[in-house]
Amino acid sequence: MFKGLVQIYTGNSKGKTTAALGLSLRAIGHGYNVYFMQFMKGSNYYGEIATLNKLSDKIKHAQFGRPCRNGGLIKAGLSTCIACGDCFIKQGEDITKDKEEMEKALEFTIEIIQSQKYQIVVLDEILNCLYFDLITKKQLLDILERKPDNVELVLTGRNAPDDIIAKADLVTDMGQIKHPFEKGVMARRGIEY
Repeated sequence: MFKGLVQIYTGNSKGKTTAALGLSLRAIGHGYNVYFMQFMKGSNYYGEIATLNKLSDKIKHAQFGRPCRNGGLIKAGLSTCIACGDCFIKQGEDITKDKEEMEKALEFTIEIIQSQKYQIVVLDEILNCLYFDLITKKQLLDILERKPDNVELVLTGRNAPDDIIAKADLVTDMGQIKHPFEKGVMARRGIEY
C-alpha cells in the first residue's frame, strides 16, 4: 500500500519547481498517477508545460495565475521574458480578482486530492500564495489535514511558515549561494522557464 507523505521545497534559490518536476517524472516512471498544479503561474510559455502536455496521458496539469502579455511570442521563441512584471503580484496592489481565482483553484485542488485518482499531487508555488495573501494559512492547513493517506502532497514556494513546515514529513530549503541574476543575466529560455 502506498503511504503518502507531505513534502515541501522552499527557499530563495531556484530549483523548487524543478525538484517537484523531477519527483513527478520519477513517479510516472513507476506507474503512479500525478497531478501537477501551478499557482501564480498563468503564463503558458514555461518549458515544463510543453513537456507536461507531451506526457498528458501520464501526468495531468492545471495552471492558475496572471497571464503574460508576451506569452505567445515567448512560447514561439520570438521573444524572451523582458521582466515587465505584469504576471507577478506586487505588494500593495489590488488582488481581488487574484483571490477570487485562488478560491476556485483551492476548491479544484481539494477535489483532485480527495478523488484519490492521483498518488502524487504537486501544488507548485502554493507557498507564495500564502505570502501574497491569496490564500490563508488555515486554508492550506485544511488541505494538509484532509489529505488522504495514499496521496503524496508536494508544496513548493518561498517563505514556508513554521506551522506548515511542522506538518511536513520532508522539507528542503533551497539556499542561494550565487545566481546569474546578480550579474544582470535575465531568465533564460529552457533554463529558468
